[in-house]
Amino acid sequence: MNSTSPFHLSTVCCGLVFVLAVLSQSVMACTRAVYLGPEQTVITVRSMDWASDIGSNLWFFPRDMQRDGACGPDSIKWTSKYGSVVSTAFDAATADGMNEKGLVTSLLYLAESQYPQPSENETRKPICISVWAQYVLDQYATVAEAVEAIRKEPFYVVPVMSPDGHAGTVHLAISDPTGDSAIFEYVDGKLVIHHGREFQVMTNSPVYDQQLALNAYWEQIGGTVMLPGTNRAADRFARASFYIKAIPQTANMEKAIASCFGVIRNASVPLGITTPGQPNISSTRWRTVSDHKNLRYFFESTLSPSVFWINVGELDFDSEATVKKLTVSDGTIYSGNAAKNFVATPAFEFLPAEATGPTD
Repeated sequence: MNSTSPFHLSTVCCGLVFVLAVLSQSVMACTRAVYLGPEQTVITVRSMDWASDIGSNLWFFPRDMQRDGACGPDSIKWTSKYGSVVSTAFDAATADGMNEKGLVTSLLYLAESQYPQPSENETRKPICISVWAQYVLDQYATVAEAVEAIRKEPFYVVPVMSPDGHAGTVHLAISDPTGDSAIFEYVDGKLVIHHGREFQVMTNSPVYDQQLALNAYWEQIGGTVMLPGTNRAADRFARASFYIKAIPQTANMEKAIASCFGVIRNASVPLGITTPGQPNISSTRWRTVSDHKNLRYFFESTLSPSVFWINVGELDFDSEATVKKLTVSDGTIYSGNAAKNFVATPAFEFLPAEATGPTD
């Protein structure tokens, strides 16, 4: 479905009531936004917020890798068409990344996710959420191509507990060099897709339709008058939505990248911050800034004094290339183009899940 209908005041009020109802839930926090500048200047930013250190590292994957959905022998299987550079969670899941065509995937927490239950005559193949973002990077060059294919539901997503014991409930955002975006959520067991350049921002709870309604309220007030300042998902959504459009619209990449870093830092949560009554609203662990135009992937750890990047467009993703790892979880500090610091390493294993059996 394309979410394009206008939002009325009653919808906004209902959304506000819903947010008040979910504030007591334990949620993990992340923010994602897409900058649409002149001369095809498109930049995707995201923060990774989590309750504990998730041991993230960067990985280089060549083309033609044999993959499966990490749900046992009946999992969906594929051969990767495109190489990619990704940021992991626990070195057991792809959380974020860019492929060689400039497609970017961002996996964010969504407590309200409810995934499909397969039927007795199920024809779809299972895929674990740990592999979901990687599947998209492996298979598709554009958002439109991904939406067309995934709308047919060749697989159903299976959740899994994270290694540190949190429920694996997520939604997925993708963006490409044209500025196109799509948001994939599972609501009440059904796949919901929001597709279009207008879907620039995503955070966490509530579900995306209600986030849009809440943001419509803040757009009526105007960001120069007042913006919500807490670390709650709805507040971060409002701030990111305002600032990603308010920053200078420029084709000067140095200035555009700097402005986009400012947006995602504004939506970040300082390390060590806790919220009374909401112990799992989480500190920002790292941020990425993806320059779609120049195929450059920036990474900033909150524990590092410097930003580094990978020139994805200059990498050799030939099928004969070796899987490589750039270790950041040990505190190593990089700056500038860190591609030379990748080290050949056996590929990590994606966190597996048991596929849900058929239901009557």
